[in-house]
Amino acid sequence: MAGKRRQFGRIRKLPSGRYQARYPDPDGLLRPAPETFETKRDADDWLAATQTALNNKDWRDPDAGAINFTTYAEAWITERDLMATTDELYRRLLRLHLAPTFGAWDLDEITAPRVRTWRAQLLASGKRITTAKAYRLLKAILATAADDELIKRNPCRIKGAGKESSDERGTATIEQVYELAQLVGGRWRAMVLLAAFTTLRPEELAELRRSDVDLVASTVRVRLAAPELNTGRRVVGDTKSEAGKRTVTIPAVVLPDIRLHLELFAEKGAQGLLFVGEKGAPFRRTSFGRIWKKARDKAGMPGFRFYDLRHTGNTLAATTGASLKELMARMGHASVRAALIYQHATSERDKKIADGMDAAITRSLGKGTEKA
Repeated sequence: MAGKRRQFGRIRKLPSGRYQARYPDPDGLLRPAPETFETKRDADDWLAATQTALNNKDWRDPDAGAINFTTYAEAWITERDLMATTDELYRRLLRLHLAPTFGAWDLDEITAPRVRTWRAQLLASGKRITTAKAYRLLKAILATAADDELIKRNPCRIKGAGKESSDERGTATIEQVYELAQLVGGRWRAMVLLAAFTTLRPEELAELRRSDVDLVASTVRVRLAAPELNTGRRVVGDTKSEAGKRTVTIPAVVLPDIRLHLELFAEKGAQGLLFVGEKGAPFRRTSFGRIWKKARDKAGMPGFRFYDLRHTGNTLAATTGASLKELMARMGHASVRAALIYQHATSERDKKIADGMDAAITRSLGKGTEKA
């Protein structure tokens, strides 16, 4: 009696004695299994599983992931329509930290063990923050590859690997802020005070115009930002997020400094830039950086970054008892995460104050008991 004819796929015995299975893909193309089998039964079982995957729409083209990682990653970045600074960061991370390891491989050759090895080696170089940034980028790229059904599963599965653990940011006292404002010189004094007491980002300060300052209402309006790329190119565009477009009240004590700055240093005309160099050029991070470094070193604050003035102001704002929404609005944050950090820091400080008071009260009561 003739054997029952196979309804799906074909099996043949090879000269080696092993069995090869072939099956029709959704386009009718006859494809071989990725491996040969020791027995005909094994080949038959594999064909049955493949047929089930095709019927359930779970089948994935085994050649789909044969796309070079760097080619895919570069296209991924281009398609995102990113802000100039983010685009620059991603391309730098790709060039310096991802392509050297993964650039020679196809997407489906990047495995979880290879990702772990790459991360461990990068961490060993001491670049903790860079490692977290590079891992997040790799994970995002491969997540899209999985969504595109080019790979079966994202191999980036290390818990917490994309979390940055930065050193604690510096915080200046009010006295130190004014000392720094004095040391940078008259042209940049107002910028230091605004950075600390309105907590504007450096790129927001760089694009402020005369018309953005209202001395009567005591406010400064943030509409645009002008970050500076590592190439030195100044990129004028939107703020970091929609929440970054905001109007911030200037503390009254700072207003005389702003008024004097407008009279002496700001560019002329309603749309004149608020902060320009001695020759009238727009604010540049690179040139101001030299002035800032000299000032902070003279103030005995080595390592204190200009951006830390924003951290100082946010911390000060949190100590006033501002609500979470109020802090978010002033800082220009769409997410509650950053504002919660400052509220947490304030509550931690308040606990320390309470602990100190508790110790003082206990000592005082102890003395009273001794006298009694």
